[in-house]
Amino acid sequence: MSAKIPKYGWKVRLDHEFPERRSQNFRPGFKIILSLIMLIIRYLLYTFWCYFQRKSPVMDYIKIVDPKQMYGVPLGGIGGGTIGRGFRGEFCRFQLKPGVYEYNVIDANQFIVTIRNSAHMTVYQNVLSPLSAPAKGRLSSWKWNFPAEDASYTALYPRAWTEYDIKEFGVKLICRQISPVFPNNYEDTSLPGSVFVWSVENCSAETLSVTVTFCLRGYEEATSAEPFEVNQSNVNITGMKIHNVINSNKCSFAYGARETEKVNVTNASFNPEGTGAPIWDQLKENGNLGGKLSSAVLAAKTDVSAGTVEDIEFVFVWHMPFFKFFKGLINHERYYTKYFGSDSSASLKMCHYAVSNYKNWETEIENWQNPILIDDSLPDWYKSAIFNELYFVSDGGTVWTHLDENEKQNLPATDPRIEFGRFAYLEGQEYRMYNTYDVHFYASFVLADMWPKLQLSIQYEFRDAVTRTDTTTRWFLYSGRFGKRKNINCIPHDIGDPEEEPFLKINSYPIHDVTDWKDLNLKFILQCYRDHVFIEDANYLQDMWPQVKLLMNRCLEWDTDDDGMIENGGFPDQTYDAWEMNGVSAYCGSLWLGALCSTVKMAEVVGDESTRVKFAAVLDKAKVAFEEKLWNGKYYDFDSGGGVSSKSIMADQLCGIWYLQCCCEDKILPNENVVKAMRTVYEFNVQKFKNGESGAVNGMLPNGEVDLSSVQSQEVWTGVTYAVASHLILQGLREEGLQTAKGLYNTVYNVIGCGFDSPEALYETKFIRAVAYMRALCIWSIQVALRKSKVK
Repeated sequence: MSAKIPKYGWKVRLDHEFPERRSQNFRPGFKIILSLIMLIIRYLLYTFWCYFQRKSPVMDYIKIVDPKQMYGVPLGGIGGGTIGRGFRGEFCRFQLKPGVYEYNVIDANQFIVTIRNSAHMTVYQNVLSPLSAPAKGRLSSWKWNFPAEDASYTALYPRAWTEYDIKEFGVKLICRQISPVFPNNYEDTSLPGSVFVWSVENCSAETLSVTVTFCLRGYEEATSAEPFEVNQSNVNITGMKIHNVINSNKCSFAYGARETEKVNVTNASFNPEGTGAPIWDQLKENGNLGGKLSSAVLAAKTDVSAGTVEDIEFVFVWHMPFFKFFKGLINHERYYTKYFGSDSSASLKMCHYAVSNYKNWETEIENWQNPILIDDSLPDWYKSAIFNELYFVSDGGTVWTHLDENEKQNLPATDPRIEFGRFAYLEGQEYRMYNTYDVHFYASFVLADMWPKLQLSIQYEFRDAVTRTDTTTRWFLYSGRFGKRKNINCIPHDIGDPEEEPFLKINSYPIHDVTDWKDLNLKFILQCYRDHVFIEDANYLQDMWPQVKLLMNRCLEWDTDDDGMIENGGFPDQTYDAWEMNGVSAYCGSLWLGALCSTVKMAEVVGDESTRVKFAAVLDKAKVAFEEKLWNGKYYDFDSGGGVSSKSIMADQLCGIWYLQCCCEDKILPNENVVKAMRTVYEFNVQKFKNGESGAVNGMLPNGEVDLSSVQSQEVWTGVTYAVASHLILQGLREEGLQTAKGLYNTVYNVIGCGFDSPEALYETKFIRAVAYMRALCIWSIQVALRKSKVK
């Protein structure tokens, strides 16, 4: 069943060309540039200072990464680093330095097939890649350029299938790539590695001998290699272990092939900078390799009778048990070592475990995915999108570590970090900040629904940060003012930069002073309530409650006219950090309403009657003020400040109402107004933007033109589009919601070739911003909405 290529997923031939290529070289209009000129100057000064300090800016707008239109399902579980794999078979985009990406394609990392007939003559040998031979004569003895039209790729994260049809010899090969990622599992899912199962089908009339060879070179700082054998519990693996040093962190690659009665495994030495002739000629002459040498090449050979199928199993793991961040001093221990150990033998244990358990992984993956895949009420594109966008959980610069014993002793027994450690993922590959909270707010449905203990780990980390201060002076680039890095009684923007010491040095974001951002505290409140609804944890609300009250009382200070509704500060004081909000705003106002309602509900649960009464009264006033100041009969105005965007139709205008309705049935605002507002968003922001085929633009004017008043008002944000789709479904507008998400997914994956590289933002034409971004994980909120709408 698992070997069969699934009906659903992202499917392309290996010769696929995308109809449109985009870059990140967007230049806004003159008025916008003029309004941002001081920010631009300060940013350039900050960037030069970073380069002088030999570090990268946390948001690098100079050394940008344009999409490469090549990526597929990445290799690896959660939290141990990842290795990207292109849909044409490239090993690429290495995230082995914690939180840092290297966009390299390792030419020598390839699979080769050798076919010998019943007379023991080699009749076919080819690299299983449509790419041409590398430059400068490297591996020039190998035969490259596999016919791309005869190979196809299917991605359904965390698995991928590549089929090669060698018609002239009646052989079909299917490479099944499996990584151990599935819900409610914290052991297997932490394993840094993957399994490749090659199913060899012989459609000819004679027995054929087929060898699949796996070539793997070490990392750029490889120091040595050694062969290994594992023979345990009827599982025999022959392989190679390559020792590397990566950013001063010791890391070993271990890869092997399973030996059985039908599969013989040999290996040999390998020079990836040479012509490759010794390896190539040995395979062609014998169908196998010469002996047990210190090397990085494995050949697995099997005889396949006419009309039958045989499997060849390879495993590839990497073992970096301890690491320091780029300029950090603390030695962190990866979470997977809890189960597999941290000594040098752990990589072999993981190889054995992976080969022994990958069939169980596939069963778990299928049990998780099949209810969605077999649901005839869901469109085919959705069955690809909902799983493939989850790639970022593992490939988002993700780190997952133990706490040391001293740290554990300082925590109460109810703290989930004692058992499940610390978890962090980047805002994006180019926005190098861990657990960026305003963005995680959207993405967190994935963790809350599937790995709830990791979501709780993040929440406890931010809970502890509420009362922390950091008096280090920070230059804020938007205002040019100086201030503290972290103030008391507020949620930080992020938990740190991997080029510093995350968890210890928090708030690495340099643009604004986030102390007075109006969304961060509210998003913590909403997540606390959402997690209470989604996750069974008897202690959670009690542990969060003191900080909830501190934050809500702090937020009350933002109500400047005592009408119950908070006001924005006249600068970009929320996740739209280049889009100013003045007075009461729909975005932050709706978050405030949602947080008020959540606080009232949580107060009931914890038995704090005085707090319940206090904030219930504020909620009653705030609802009236929100309606009076923003409702215009069709939608809620962007804000009440009278500025250039005040009448803009904001796609995300009812963000707080959406979030609350993912959790409960409370109708804070008149239901008919909410439905009408979301219909307006669909009519204008979706349908009037590129004919509804590219998601929801952030801002649209009532005359049907895109709001060009800021950089971000004219962008389509992937995660926000998925949030809008989810909200439409919750309002009973299922088809409209699915159409909204479909347009975005199709654009990203099929038009501009950014699959497994989903950007933060798309412009109407030619440009994108911020590749491989966290917020796209918000797609899982659509699944939450679909599930919730079925229950009604």
